Amino acid sequence: MFAFEIDKDQPVADFYHELNLMADGLLSSEANPVAGMANLASLLFHTLPDINWAGFYIMRDGELVLGPFHGLPACTRIPVGKGVCGTAVAEKKVMLVEDVDAFPGHIACDSASRSEIVLPISINGQVVAVLDIDSPEPARFTSDDQKGLEVTVEHVQKHLRLSELLAPAA
Repeated sequence: MFAFEIDKDQPVADFYHELNLMADGLLSSEANPVAGMANLASLLFHTLPDINWAGFYIMRDGELVLGPFHGLPACTRIPVGKGVCGTAVAEKKVMLVEDVDAFPGHIACDSASRSEIVLPISINGQVVAVLDIDSPEPARFTSDDQKGLEVTVEHVQKHLRLSELLAPAA
């Protein structure tokens, strides 16, 4: 059985070190991208404090399509360049948004969300998915969270067969 016990009161760097040890363990045992993303979404949702959504959007036919997640039902499709997730794809960079209501073109899938972090997942310079995490707390995410989650994305890129995401959807 897998335990989700991390001391949430420890220094942020130590918290992410433990979280990424668990992420590495989960992802190293299953290379299927959907299965790996599903388990990772669960791990993040159950370990990160003060969040209300954690999951993935996968690039399909030039737009982001909802992938594995935990939280309330979400927007199913997001155009590249729209909202926080679509902007992360268009700009190929992490989007750390302290106040989603102040973000131009924000797409409100859950009205409780107040802040958001989105990390692109790429292979060979091409974004194939994004990791999206929302919080009901304004300014919940910091540069320390970004650093820790960038390591999480490195585990995704290292262990999962992301090239399968490039194949046309069946």
